[in-house]
Amino acid sequence: MKAAMSTPIAPRARLLVVDDDADMLRLLSMRLGAAGYHVTAVGSAEAALAQLAIERPQLVLSDVRLPGRDGLALFDEVRARHPSLPVILLTAHGTIPDAVEATSRGVFTYLTKPYDAKELLEKIAQALALTAPSLPTKHADETWRSDIVSRSNRMADLLAEARMVAQSDASVLLRGDSGTGKEMLARAIHKASARAGKPFVAVNCGAIPEALLESELFGHVKGAFTDAVANHKGLFQAADGGTLLLDEIGDMPPALQVKLLRVLQERAVRPLGSSQSVPVDVRIISATHRDLEAAMAEGQFREDLYYRLNVVTLTLPTLAERREDIPLLANHFLAKLSAKYGKRSSGFAPEALKALTMATWPGNVRQLYNVVEQVCALTTTPLVPLALVQRALRTPSVEVLSFAEARHRFEREYLVDLLKMTDGVVADAARLAQRNRTEFYRLLQKHALTPGLFKSDGAGLPEAPDEGPVADS
Repeated sequence: MKAAMSTPIAPRARLLVVDDDADMLRLLSMRLGAAGYHVTAVGSAEAALAQLAIERPQLVLSDVRLPGRDGLALFDEVRARHPSLPVILLTAHGTIPDAVEATSRGVFTYLTKPYDAKELLEKIAQALALTAPSLPTKHADETWRSDIVSRSNRMADLLAEARMVAQSDASVLLRGDSGTGKEMLARAIHKASARAGKPFVAVNCGAIPEALLESELFGHVKGAFTDAVANHKGLFQAADGGTLLLDEIGDMPPALQVKLLRVLQERAVRPLGSSQSVPVDVRIISATHRDLEAAMAEGQFREDLYYRLNVVTLTLPTLAERREDIPLLANHFLAKLSAKYGKRSSGFAPEALKALTMATWPGNVRQLYNVVEQVCALTTTPLVPLALVQRALRTPSVEVLSFAEARHRFEREYLVDLLKMTDGVVADAARLAQRNRTEFYRLLQKHALTPGLFKSDGAGLPEAPDEGPVADS
């Protein structure tokens, strides 16, 4: 093995290394640490998945042969959870065919053991180069997404993809419920792009009457209609060289969809009342909370326009799907609003913060901001109390069960489902559960379930316990 080292693609990039060989794991950690990487080393796929839930690395380096779930199964899990996270596999000669197949499915590359240290570092640098703009290190330039406050892995993946797509001029369709922050993400993409020095212009296609929207988008010349007393540049011209966000694109009237499609095809706009087209260079980002596929099926949205706009799709999670961000966002908003209102609020009482974290948030981040603004305006104490938060929420909280209660509830529902499926026949239910009838009866007694009640006629006597297993387990 060669011991040559090279400088990593970014300072202290985080790598997750997985190998059940303790000596190999120690050697990899030492070599990669010496090369400037921050290494987290684990000995199994299960431990790797647990670590991924805690902190998202920039790359996963894994052995193929692992106890229990192997490296290929780990890759499938990583790809499902974090599509943009590169994975490199280390493989022995006997598993090369599997590694080659995995590469065709999306593994960045594989290296055979014994690996060459220089080649390993080169491959890691190449993989990180694809995602380097998204590295959330203290040294990386994060000003492009400085307005987006988050520590969730789901948002980290989304921002990684947003940063990558920002480097191109591809049209982007942002999907997500109202209040999830689509316009904020669009601004971040603009800031991360080569167009950052040019205008970012946003227009809500559903908020402007159809009669005015065409003029707002494409402009008009003097005399084009009764109130056109002067030439007016539309938003396409205003955004020339920069980015135009077409928010709520699903609400755009069909007649304007045709004209928008022509502008995108010709890269030129023709103001109302003019016979001349004006060239425009605009990057289009569109956003919607509507189901555009359903709108197309109903003839409300043009298919050709949809494919023009939907080159890359990014979907924002709801606030409930990134619940770990709620305390961070709440305190961020409170600090911001305290300065606005001249308050000395330093944070939330523990019970108040818990109530915020447990709330359902149908209005997502926008609703959270409004709630924090209300409590900030009304609070008279440094710590925002629970009572103010409850007053502002006016929504039921989600129930968070203890592990024991959640397990008990699942077990009971599972048994009920089995008895319903088998018409209350314990032998069949036990066979499906791969348990012997004696053990199955104990479970039924634990949950006070009577099999006879699940028979079609509502009657029936309990079956006698049978010590013999009905299925291998």
